[in-house]
This record gives sequence, C-alpha cells and structure tokens, in this order.
Amino acid sequence: MKNLGLTAVIIIGALAYNAFTSADRDSSGAIVGEGSVDAFELRVGDCFDIGTALASGDGGEVDSLPGVPCADPHDNEVYATFELTVGELPEEEALWLMSFEGCEARFESFVGTDYESSSLDIRTLYPTPESWSQRGDREVICALFDMNDQKLVGSARGRGI
Repeated sequence: MKNLGLTAVIIIGALAYNAFTSADRDSSGAIVGEGSVDAFELRVGDCFDIGTALASGDGGEVDSLPGVPCADPHDNEVYATFELTVGELPEEEALWLMSFEGCEARFESFVGTDYESSSLDIRTLYPTPESWSQRGDREVICALFDMNDQKLVGSARGRGI
C-alpha cells in the first residue's frame, strides 16, 4: 500500500511539474510564455531554442523542446509539417533525405525566398524507430534557423531572408 501512495505522489508531482513548466499558449495557439513543448505538439509558427538533444548534434531523440514566443530571441521556428507516406520505416540516411527534401520543398512558400538564396538553414525532426512502431508517428517537422547561429527575433514568415 505504501508503494501505491508513493507512486501517486510521484505521478501528481510529475503532472504538476509539467503544468508549471509547459509553454503558455494564447487562444490562437501561439506560444506566449516560455516553457517546455512536447515534440508531438509542435505546430507551424512555434519558435523554440535548441535544447539539449539537438545541441549534442548526434541526431538524438527529442521528447520536448524549450518553446519561446517568436517575438523573443530564439534559435528555431517551425515552418511546415508533413506526413511520410511510405509503408515501412526507411533506413536512417533515406529517412533524413526524404525529410530534408520535403522540408526544402516547403521552405520558399513560408520564407519568401528559395532555400539556396536564404541565410537560413533547415532542421528536420522526424520519426524514430520507436515512435514509428509504437505511436504510428509519420510526421516530419520542418524548422528553420540562422546559418551563423544568430538568434532570430520575430517570425521568418514572408521575410525573404
């Protein structure tokens, strides 16, 4: 019985922690207060900082990212999402290439200039083998960032940078 009580306390604590550390969104869904954003809840227009998993550069698994209002300095902005339409999970390199090419094809319509002419680069977040098999995850998230690792301020939508 003691273990059940301890488990309940841990669960309640985790829920409270998440409630107080999650990014705040306004009625339109825009992030208006810094906090954690679940990777499965990222939307077009969300701005976020690199976070530990992305900073390592090893292509690690990402559960959540530090969301920030786009008006504040930030590292990345989600500019597109799309679903992969293949039946089986491709090998890592093929998955990355499919994701990157899909994001590149959607870049100009958001930024207002083609990828090759832009000072921005593309970051892709795509399914892991675990999320593919356990959650049916097929979504690719396309984010942009400054190639010189400068913070962005405001949205890059339609700015032609």
